[in-house]
Amino acid sequence: MSYREGHHFSLNFKDNETNTGIDFSEYSIEELKLLWRTTLQKGMHGICFSMYEDGQKPGDIITEQQVERRIQILKPYTKWIRSFSCIEGNEHIPRIAKKHGLKTMVGAWLGNDAEKNEKEIKALLQLAKEGYVDIAAVGNEVLYRNDLTLEELLGFIKRVKNEIPEITVGYVDAYYEFTKHPELVEVSDVILSNCYPFWEGCPLQYSLKHMQNMYDQAKSAANGKKVIITETGWPSQEGSEGEAHSNEENAIKYFINTQAWSSRDNVDVFYFSSFDESWKVGDEGDVGAYWGLWNKHEKLKF
Repeated sequence: MSYREGHHFSLNFKDNETNTGIDFSEYSIEELKLLWRTTLQKGMHGICFSMYEDGQKPGDIITEQQVERRIQILKPYTKWIRSFSCIEGNEHIPRIAKKHGLKTMVGAWLGNDAEKNEKEIKALLQLAKEGYVDIAAVGNEVLYRNDLTLEELLGFIKRVKNEIPEITVGYVDAYYEFTKHPELVEVSDVILSNCYPFWEGCPLQYSLKHMQNMYDQAKSAANGKKVIITETGWPSQEGSEGEAHSNEENAIKYFINTQAWSSRDNVDVFYFSSFDESWKVGDEGDVGAYWGLWNKHEKLKF
C-alpha cells in the first residue's frame, strides 16, 4: 500500500487524543530495542510473508527451499502466515507453513491480466481443497489500483465461496473501502482491512489511536462480521509521509504499541512485514524497501 489521496491525517485529530499508547518518554534507544525484542519473543497473531530476496521480484519463480528457510525463521514468533499470491512459488508458502503447524491466510493476487487472474483463482481453490487454507483472501487492494470493477471482483469472491463453502473467504483492502462498498461486506465471511497510519501522514505519537479509529470504521461497516487487520506497519528508514517519519525509533515504538493493543483487546493483526524487500521501491519510493522486522539478510533489525 502507498499514499492514499483524500485520506491524509488531519492535525485537528490530535486535539481529542486520549490513547497514544505506551509512555516511552523514559526509555533510551537501547531500552526500546530490548522491549521490541521482548515483544517479538512473546509472539504475534500473524505476519505477512515477504517472498523476495535481493535481485528478485514478483514474476520470478521462487523455490521451496527459500520459502522453507524463511518459514523456519518466522515460526517461533507467529501463529499465522499471510501470503499474497498462489503461483510462481507462492503456493509453497501455505504448504510449508502448515507443515510447521502454522495457520494460513492465503491470497489470490488479482490484477488486470485475465489469464493470470484465472491461474491465481484455480491455484487458490486447489490449495484450499488440499487443506492448506484457513482463510482465503480473494484479491488485495484491487479497487485501490482500479484493476477490476466492483462487479468483476464480486464475481471472483462469489466463485471462490461457492467452490469452497467450508473455508472462510474475504477480500483485502483499505479500511474505508468497506464503508464505500457495502456489497463487499455482504459477500464476505470476514472483513480484511489494511490500516496504515504512516501512509496517511500520521505522527507517530497519534498513530495507535489513528489505527484504532481505522479499525473501528471497518468494524462499523462490518455488520457484526469479524474484522481482521491484514496489514499494518511502520518503515525503519528512508523518508517521510507528511508528519509520519520513517526511522528506527518510530518503527520500534509502532510495533510495540500495535502488539500490546492487539493482545490487550484481542484484535487479530497481521504485521507488515517479515523481511525487507528491495524490489518494493516502485510506487512507494525508497521507504518501500524497509518495512520488515528482519532485514534483507534475514537478520532481526534490533
